[in-house]
Amino acid sequence: MKIVDQMSQGKQFLSLEFFPPKDKNEWPHFFKVAQRLAELNPLFASVTYGAGGSSQGDTLEIVTRLKRDHGLESMAHLTCIGTERGALQQFLDELASAEVYNVLALRGDLPQDAGPEVSVCRSLSHASDLASFIRAAHPEMGIGVAGYPEAHPEATSPEDDLAFLKKKLELGGDFVITQLFFDNESYFDFVARARALGIQKPIIPGILPVVSLKVIRRIVSLCGASIPPEFLAKLEEADRAGGAAAVQKLGIAHARSQAAGLLAQGAPGVHLYTLNRDEAILDLVDGLLPGA
Repeated sequence: MKIVDQMSQGKQFLSLEFFPPKDKNEWPHFFKVAQRLAELNPLFASVTYGAGGSSQGDTLEIVTRLKRDHGLESMAHLTCIGTERGALQQFLDELASAEVYNVLALRGDLPQDAGPEVSVCRSLSHASDLASFIRAAHPEMGIGVAGYPEAHPEATSPEDDLAFLKKKLELGGDFVITQLFFDNESYFDFVARARALGIQKPIIPGILPVVSLKVIRRIVSLCGASIPPEFLAKLEEADRAGGAAAVQKLGIAHARSQAAGLLAQGAPGVHLYTLNRDEAILDLVDGLLPGA
């Protein structure tokens, strides 16, 4: 079932993002985590995909097992840059064979070892190209796209970034999942600007609980999100006073406050970047929504 059709029922929801563990010896533990989080009744669970398709086999297997064995409506991330059309078509065909009918269409990044010839011989350079390709190849697929409340790091301006988002939706996207942010006003401002541009499709806020100062600094450096100075100061003080446990406690409390505020002010749901951690997510969502 298309995720967007489930959203149309109007009930607020939680959704989850996982990543494939690199070491398959970690998979039994990963699926235990997934099973615990499945008890939250998320609307869907997405699974990331390596640069240039480097972990596509793992993504395919995990989304298949999440749906088949754990009862989760699953969505595979799919990146297009550095990947030939034939490989994209094969991946989509395999998803459909596994009865996984939802894809998050992303541009992605080239693998670090990619040579200069790679970008020349590939035909899909943007997420909008991929959304169009998926819609033509598999009309039955639901398609999510990414949105950036603080603008994509490569965008020339917030206005241009929103124009690209609109194009992704016009060419096939059904809904938007945002990049992480730590100030809810970033999300509501983003939604208001999107609506003013004529974008009416659902925009789901993405929330990441801070579980480590080192981890969050690395993540924000990669994605271009910012940490409000006052929140960062509190995290640093928590680290000095109580170490990693205190940072995680504060990070979860902040994410919970964000999620509650977003839902109270009308967000359709909240997408949680789990980092494959069950305890932090369970603490975050306890009592947040009926059934969660």
